[in-house]
Amino acid sequence: MVHPVFQPRSAYAPRTGYHLLPLRLGRLDESTYVVTNDVGEYVRLGRDELVAFVERRLAPDTNAYKSLKSRHFLYEDDSSVAFDLLALKYRSRAERIAEFTGLHIFVVTLRCDHSCQYCQVSRQSVDSAQYDMTVAHAEKALDLVFRSPNERIKIELQGGEPLLNFPLVRRIVERAQELNQHHRRDLQFVITSNLSHLSEDVLLFCKEHDVYLSTSLDGPADLHDAQRPISGGGSHQKTVEGIHRTREVLGPHRVSALMTTTPRSLHRVHEIVDEYVRLGFHGIFLRNLSPYGFATRSLVKRYGVDDWLDFYKRGLSHILRINAGGYLLREDYTTILLQKLFSPLGSPYVDLQSPAGIGIGALVYNYDGAVYASDEARMLAEMGDQTFRLGHLDQDSYEALITSESLLSPLSETMLEGIPMCADCPFLPYCGADPVFHRATQGDTVGHKAFSAFCAKQMGVLTHLIGLLETEAEARDILLRWV
Repeated sequence: MVHPVFQPRSAYAPRTGYHLLPLRLGRLDESTYVVTNDVGEYVRLGRDELVAFVERRLAPDTNAYKSLKSRHFLYEDDSSVAFDLLALKYRSRAERIAEFTGLHIFVVTLRCDHSCQYCQVSRQSVDSAQYDMTVAHAEKALDLVFRSPNERIKIELQGGEPLLNFPLVRRIVERAQELNQHHRRDLQFVITSNLSHLSEDVLLFCKEHDVYLSTSLDGPADLHDAQRPISGGGSHQKTVEGIHRTREVLGPHRVSALMTTTPRSLHRVHEIVDEYVRLGFHGIFLRNLSPYGFATRSLVKRYGVDDWLDFYKRGLSHILRINAGGYLLREDYTTILLQKLFSPLGSPYVDLQSPAGIGIGALVYNYDGAVYASDEARMLAEMGDQTFRLGHLDQDSYEALITSESLLSPLSETMLEGIPMCADCPFLPYCGADPVFHRATQGDTVGHKAFSAFCAKQMGVLTHLIGLLETEAEARDILLRWV
């Protein structure tokens, strides 16, 4: 006899009827597939499981059914709660678009004392002061920064070498903090520097004003010096000394480093990773070359996507072994993708957004007063292509810049859900539209995805990453700790 307060046991049994919710699917290897939905949930299925699922005959007591149900790939006849949960998750992931521009890049000078082979901008000699941003342009750019509704504002000071125009860096930081007394934003500053001009005055200023430093470190001394030459030599030594001095004055976590993969780097990934560990870093970005600036004249054509993917996989494997040995070291690009996979808010990384993160994710104020939709857009302009130039600080208001056709047109074209091949790709929730890259490589802001190095890279990394998460328990435990 059933107690009158409770339903009979049969009422709680799984329903045999179910309906499919929107999904995309793709093959991981010869026998397994991945299905994803619009909010980034994914399930790995065997072929037989996938066929049974789409034919609506998957048994409710199977692990596959339970995973698909809990991650909103199906709903049963007696419940529509999955629709509400999907809507809530989708709104959460899209929230960053409404927040608008958070990253504001000031190119305070093109002058630089390094001659990096892969430099993405047209660097100028140290004594070419005509390539410095003026105080007037800096003031106008700061006014635009605080027009953004974003509550979290990051101001990044770039070059060239920004410390060659340190008086303007100082003025921008101090003026921004003064303006922020009224605007009350969460304000952060980063100086991107090779650290060769790092003085005690600079360090004390950074300490007083809570400024972070970011530098370039390509690996061991011989590799770094070959790729980032400086007059008189010793580029690596100067960088390492700058890292140590920064940590002594500002603290252990106030300086980060970024490497760039060149043909010289491809067979030395273990050495590169070990150098980051030796210097006490807990993050490394295995960054591939970009098709801009000097890199297009020589380096970028010397290796392809498959070469970099092999470099990345070997590097990630080495990093996972280091973590298994007790030292925390994240691969930063992997961490960004893990955020896209598992965080309810996704990732704010500008290059992996739909629509594209240009303009609404970042704005660049060039040394000459021109305003660009991204740092790569500025680099493309240096190569003679002004497609993503939004306007000029002397001529255009905030409204004119943000509503310019140079921004609105590529944004309307880069919703992945409407792009051929992207619309059906299982990796859509974790990817982005990079219109500047495709303009540079294919002459079109959308590009043909079958021939896109950007797409090949994303698919290669994500296929490998999901494979690790689903088949290697120790790797999964380590990777999940990164997020």
